[in-house]
Amino acid sequence: MKILIDRFTSTSQETLGRMFIDGRQYCYTLEDEKRDVKVKGETRIPAGRYEVGLRYSPHFSPKFHHDMLWVKDVPGFEFILIHPGNTDDDTDGCLLVGDKLGVVKGQEAVLNSKNTYKKIYPEIVMGIKSGEATIEYKALIEYR
Repeated sequence: MKILIDRFTSTSQETLGRMFIDGRQYCYTLEDEKRDVKVKGETRIPAGRYEVGLRYSPHFSPKFHHDMLWVKDVPGFEFILIHPGNTDDDTDGCLLVGDKLGVVKGQEAVLNSKNTYKKIYPEIVMGIKSGEATIEYKALIEYR
């Protein structure tokens, strides 16, 4: 399974993108902003390709009753997850998913996040269990 995060815009607060699974668009994404010097919990991960696995999260696993989608072996980062959330306030470097874009409390947001996560989770788990699931984050050149 190949997951692609096509980043299409970035501000000083967040980065928006689209998630494709095996070439098909599934949802929108939100992650932290790009920084030249990493700030823990406030920096998006570098463009590149990474393996996806499953990992227990003390914060999320009890809520969802399963291990979480984990972006593995990101240099300089630990425990990068794919999880529900709406705005930059809901991520510490992780990838948030939603089925549409909008604004929440004056911030750019992904919406319907929990339902979107519940939709993509089993699909990605099947890819992981079949032996290989990767996620590629495309670089973003343009800033607004």
